[in-house]
Amino acid sequence: MSAAAYMPRMKGFPDALVAQALDDALATPGSVPVLAISGLQGSGKSTLAAQVVALARQRGLRAATLSIDDFYLTRAERQRLARQVHPLLLTRGPPGTHDLPLAHATLDAIAARQPVALPRFDKLADERVPQQDWQQLTDGLDLLVFEGWFLGTPAQAEEELTMPLNALERDADADGRWRHWCNQALAEHYPALWQRCDRLWFLQPPDFAVVPRWRWQQEQHLQAAQPGRSSMSRPQLERFVQYYERVSRQALRTLPTLADRIVVLDEQRQVLAAPV
Repeated sequence: MSAAAYMPRMKGFPDALVAQALDDALATPGSVPVLAISGLQGSGKSTLAAQVVALARQRGLRAATLSIDDFYLTRAERQRLARQVHPLLLTRGPPGTHDLPLAHATLDAIAARQPVALPRFDKLADERVPQQDWQQLTDGLDLLVFEGWFLGTPAQAEEELTMPLNALERDADADGRWRHWCNQALAEHYPALWQRCDRLWFLQPPDFAVVPRWRWQQEQHLQAAQPGRSSMSRPQLERFVQYYERVSRQALRTLPTLADRIVVLDEQRQVLAAPV
């Protein structure tokens, strides 16, 4: 599929759904509401987040987006984890590869309506953007939209980690050390971040099987947006998605009962029903 084939989906979500998400967020107590949009890779969460922010600004509100991806550890920090804990931790994405103190400090400043710089991560370079290039907010926000592929997802029970579920886990994590470490990080360190979200919307795909295709389309969109930059091949991406598979499947099992609103999507990422 060409990069151009991905572009029509970028038209976005229905206006009524966007308005519902914004109104839902603004109805929550607190000086700066945090609307969390959770969805597996390629589900359209960044598109929905951008639409909600655009509508908020049309209404005269100060709004911004952040992604859990913006808080990935630097490559040097992940290299240290790879040496000290497990080689698979060099790859960004799974729980334990985020700078949670930075995330909390950023959200603290936003909640206090203080000037703050919003971190950004360059996925094609696989590195955090230099701090001098972060978006500077000099005025307080009226709304923050926080999006991420596993926002709100709880850890698995230990006994569920015994058997590998894909080739990556079977070949590179035969003893389960990597998946146990990531699951422990998810259990111990992420709930405090999830609790900072006032409302949680979940973009629910039909199943995990659509994720590799959706993520490949997303990769091609990145390539089209930044021509000449190096990116993943299809085989590399198929392996990359396996790093996310365990927690993605856990999100599919748990978030339909944990999220405040569910947006059911079909295989083409079209909305099947109004959020419930």
